Amino acid sequence: MSKFYARRRLSVLAALSGLIASVALFNAPTASAALPTPVSGATARSYLAQLTVATEDRTGYDRDLFPHWITQSGACNTRETVLKRDGSGVVTDSSCAATSGSWYSVYDGATWTAASDLDIDHLVPLAEAWDSGADSWTTSRRQSFANDLTRPQLIAVTDNVNQAKGDQDPATWMPSRTAYRCTYVRAWVQVKYYYGLSVDSAEKSALTNYLSGC
Repeated sequence: MSKFYARRRLSVLAALSGLIASVALFNAPTASAALPTPVSGATARSYLAQLTVATEDRTGYDRDLFPHWITQSGACNTRETVLKRDGSGVVTDSSCAATSGSWYSVYDGATWTAASDLDIDHLVPLAEAWDSGADSWTTSRRQSFANDLTRPQLIAVTDNVNQAKGDQDPATWMPSRTAYRCTYVRAWVQVKYYYGLSVDSAEKSALTNYLSGC
């Protein structure tokens, strides 16, 4: 091969590489939620088999029985901490409120540039926890649950998607992005297992079905 054609071939390859990189960059989310990595599918299936199956009881539930958003560090409360963790290029003011940044909602695939468009979802909802055993907890333990940054329990997502989810479990609600469902159910089971919460029969059936593909 002549030097001319060799140089031309390298030039074409470089151009193609640049094009591929540009396309990949264009299609990639501008930010990605950093939910603590949940346990593997195999571990989640093992945990699920150990969870107590019981009928849910909403008696006496009040969201205020789960104190949130508590101060985490300096002026930052739990919501502000999750927004900083889950966003890209997040800028905050002196009170730790996010003034700019980019957030990718893994539930629905939307990207937002205003913190007001995000809710911090309790992956296992507070009402669901109450129904599943948290009614017998101390206020301190309910506070720990509502502000847990260690387990895969808190995540920044599109506000109206979180509101549509409400207090539903995986038997009646799942993220619209099917690519995220395996992560979601693994996290759900891990949180319930860690906190010793029960599952109802429909919930367990749904979790079993979803986890079979993880």
